[in-house]
Amino acid sequence: MKKEGIILISVRRIFLVIVLTLACGFTSIIKAQEDPPRPVQVRFNNAQPLAFGAFTPGLSGGTVTVWPDGSRSSTGDVILLNMAYLFTPAMFTVRANPGTVLSILINPPVILNGSLGGTITLQTGGTLPVSPFVTSLPWPQQTTILMGGTLTVGNIGANPAGSYTGNFNVTFVQE
Repeated sequence: MKKEGIILISVRRIFLVIVLTLACGFTSIIKAQEDPPRPVQVRFNNAQPLAFGAFTPGLSGGTVTVWPDGSRSSTGDVILLNMAYLFTPAMFTVRANPGTVLSILINPPVILNGSLGGTITLQTGGTLPVSPFVTSLPWPQQTTILMGGTLTVGNIGANPAGSYTGNFNVTFVQE
């Protein structure tokens, strides 16, 4: 008879544990990420391209840099001109789930062609927020990314006055 009592008590304990486990499973749901995971969306803001404003190179040239914070500097004998031409970092917007880690790859330099001849080399780089970064805004809010760059300018003979244009690629990597 003792064996039957022991078996009966054990069965009751197992039944009680199963009932508690099932009850807890239905009352609390824990998720690690929103369902469904959303792909990262990146958009270029056409209203704010990477622009270097007006400047003039001297006899030896140098560089012009637009920083992600919107400031501008030069090296060599490049003179920055304060005319009506704007200088701005490129602006992108990113939509991603909160907690998404993104890196921005720096691509190789590109060549910009002048409207009156000449070429200038552009190296993109420097971002706000600094890469890599973690998105924190809830969907569908957007994180603003500002990207600067540096122009390598030749002398006044190699780079005559005019507009220099070209395209560059930006690669966002979801980690």
